[in-house]
Amino acid sequence: MSRVYFAFLFSYLLMQTAVAKPIIDCRVVIKDITECNPYGSKLLQTKEIIYDLDRKKLIRVKTLPVPEEKRFMRVVSVQEMADKYVTIEDSMRFKGSEISPIKSTGVIEDLDQKTKELEVCKVDPAIQQEVLEKTAPEKPQIKYGQYIVVRGDALSKIARKFGFKTKELAKMNGLKKNAMLRVGQKLKLPFEQKVIDAMVAAEYKVEEGDTLISIAKMFNLDPKILVKFNDIKSNTVIRPGKVIKLPLPYVLAQKKKEEARKKRRSAERKSGKVDLVREFGKRKLRVTATAYTSHAAQTDKTPFLAAWNNRIRPGMKIIAVSRDMLTRYGMRNGTKVRIAGLPGYYRVRDKMNKRYRKRIDIYMGMDRRKALRWGRRSVVIYW
Repeated sequence: MSRVYFAFLFSYLLMQTAVAKPIIDCRVVIKDITECNPYGSKLLQTKEIIYDLDRKKLIRVKTLPVPEEKRFMRVVSVQEMADKYVTIEDSMRFKGSEISPIKSTGVIEDLDQKTKELEVCKVDPAIQQEVLEKTAPEKPQIKYGQYIVVRGDALSKIARKFGFKTKELAKMNGLKKNAMLRVGQKLKLPFEQKVIDAMVAAEYKVEEGDTLISIAKMFNLDPKILVKFNDIKSNTVIRPGKVIKLPLPYVLAQKKKEEARKKRRSAERKSGKVDLVREFGKRKLRVTATAYTSHAAQTDKTPFLAAWNNRIRPGMKIIAVSRDMLTRYGMRNGTKVRIAGLPGYYRVRDKMNKRYRKRIDIYMGMDRRKALRWGRRSVVIYW
């Protein structure tokens, strides 16, 4: 009887062991597990691990006995914790006064309509883009004016005058940075035409509704500098038609340069060292100066006849100039010129070959040796 009882008991325990779910480690808990073992079997049994280079794996060399009693932890989900410890209340920002019964219908209809539009937009990206374009604020359109190139202009000079970089101005007009400009060429600028005209003339004619502050803001100036530059008081009432001088950066730079030049000249006069060359002419330019004589090898078959049929003779102070000095820099037949380092005045009486630029040829008569001694030099001329 005892043998039958023990056999039955053994089979019952074996079935219960097969049916029972094993307790897994807490490191690998999944959704359906309610309990886990915080002490893994490997953690409890392993004391030391080494790495075998030949076998390329970890090997346990020392182990500890497994404790008789193991404590288990109950797994708590996030939802259970939220239900137990977190209290969710309605936000105060959505609690307002009740909608008036007079206006309630229109407000609710508008809200419903907007809600429907948003739902449609979420479904169809094309409609969403169309709604965004309609609701987006319109960008202010930039008004462009024109600047007409005058003699002596260059891209860098114009860019500096209007507060741009040369590269920006060239890109705006589809030009290269080192592009040559011609007189009368029109350049596009992102200003109104009246602003461009005022910046070129450095003067602004007051219109109806203008104030000193609005004028200063229009040209990006400091109102205090504008008042000081025009020698007026800050509370002065300006009337339409009055001309206000603009202290633009390039104007201030020119004025500062002119004042420095006057101070230098005044100091030179007081010291008695006045440079007469600087007192002559309105323009100056640094050029390459060479020398020539009336020999057939250096001119042509008519060595005493110049370009404009002027007859020349040794001893005359004349020069020949390159073609760009005539077309670009305003010289002509008979222009009076001073050359720094040489006494007296010279006259333009001849032209040089087309291939030369910024160049003059000084006439040395029949003295070939003097011409060779002169050679080629860089000089400043005034006219």
